[in-house]
Amino acid sequence: MILIVDFGSQTTHLIGRRIKELGAAVQIVTPESVLSTIQKEKPSGIILSGGPSSVYESGSPTIDKKIFDLKIPVLAICYGFQLTAHLLGGKVLFGRKEYGPARLEILNLKSQISNSLPKKFTVWMSHGDDIVFLPSGFIVFGSTEHVSFALATDEERKIFGLLFHPEVEHTEYGRHILANFIRICGSSVKEHKIDVEQIIAEIKEKVGDNYVIGAVSGGVDSTVAGVLAASAIGDKFIPVYVDNGLMRQGTTEHVKKIFTKTAGINPIVIDAVGETLENLRGIADPEEKRKVIGNLYITIFEHQAEKLAKSGKSTKFLMQGTIYSDVIESQGSKHAAKIKSHHNVGGLPERMKLQLLEPLRGLYKDEVRTLGKSLGLPDEFVHKQPFPGPGFAVRIRGEVTKERLEKEKKADVIVLEELEKAGLLASIFISFPVMTNAFSTAVKGDGQFFGEVIALRVVESQDVMTATWARLPYEVLQKISSRIVNEVSGISRVVYDISTKPPATMEWE
Repeated sequence: MILIVDFGSQTTHLIGRRIKELGAAVQIVTPESVLSTIQKEKPSGIILSGGPSSVYESGSPTIDKKIFDLKIPVLAICYGFQLTAHLLGGKVLFGRKEYGPARLEILNLKSQISNSLPKKFTVWMSHGDDIVFLPSGFIVFGSTEHVSFALATDEERKIFGLLFHPEVEHTEYGRHILANFIRICGSSVKEHKIDVEQIIAEIKEKVGDNYVIGAVSGGVDSTVAGVLAASAIGDKFIPVYVDNGLMRQGTTEHVKKIFTKTAGINPIVIDAVGETLENLRGIADPEEKRKVIGNLYITIFEHQAEKLAKSGKSTKFLMQGTIYSDVIESQGSKHAAKIKSHHNVGGLPERMKLQLLEPLRGLYKDEVRTLGKSLGLPDEFVHKQPFPGPGFAVRIRGEVTKERLEKEKKADVIVLEELEKAGLLASIFISFPVMTNAFSTAVKGDGQFFGEVIALRVVESQDVMTATWARLPYEVLQKISSRIVNEVSGISRVVYDISTKPPATMEWE
């Protein structure tokens, strides 16, 4: 078993997933409980995660440096490596930040952790401090243009430090590095798969004889969660779709079709368009938008549960398609930073009448898609672009009005149409326009015009945790820009977002 010490990284859970995929058991613990867990569990290896803190901050998480003398292999990642260097007598420089891709060069030295790695490859950075002096006993094995000690090891004590993230999909050979560490720990590397039947059995056990309301939105996550629930409890699962006017065109029809065909259940559709816009009136803050939408959803679902109870259907559970990226970005662990309150996690009211059922809470987007295929969902649906639960409300910066919502929807259709015409839609993870609430001067009809700027975001990703911008052909970008400026009223220009995640998030709000 390999112990992962969680310093609050957005990717701590992802490290655990990668290690489990490679065949090793994992336990995630807080820094405060690491020594007692080592004594109890006798792990074969320890991984120190990254985190949002600096080793110099008051109250930043730390560990007892005794763990480095236990003769247990240690893989220290990002903040974990900075803390290791700090505790063992090295020097960390505050404020030397780097986010996104970097080119790592492996030096001509032999180490078990760098075994069979190529001379150069791309790694993904996300750190606010840098190590400028290594502790005694450490040797540098890899550097980037800006980071001298990107990979360094103390071979005698079997401490391996990385100032990049091997667990994220955009780090080339990241899995290979983790596999090397598993072998250093004395374990073999083998394939691990998600057990669908176990998930279904867990749903049955938790729900018992109760009915379950399913909050479905037409997206992959809530649909896969719904099909799992239907497989577990049959017609005691009642999918409910709230048509709030913030979803993509055709979503209502899509929800009806997918559940009727796949699960043999007709979903309940509730019209809440007017109510949603009224509740969002005058609200510009994205956090507040999410909370308003989350609270409205819960009110609607609780009202639906009361109606079902009157007909003799005892409903105690609300199923949501929450996945792990939603959880961690909403500050889902003790030392994690809060990125945003997802409407179905941090945006929920404190007191609810219904208990949450979230069968996908520990999974990532690509795992959900794999599950969807195993459940018989069609490929074109499983690989459908993800869409945020709050819908277009978080793609409209500032207040959501009926007029701005219509412009956003029209621009969204143009983006999807042009990507499909170019044969690119299937290779894109997510694409959308953003009403930026920024304005610029334009010339239309030989006259001056002052209109809103739309930003175009098109990215490639697998699990949402990291992403890079899609290198679209210039002619496709030109066609999208021209159509939006000409066909959507009040728009002055289109700009293309070329930010990676990190530092950017997937959405703008």
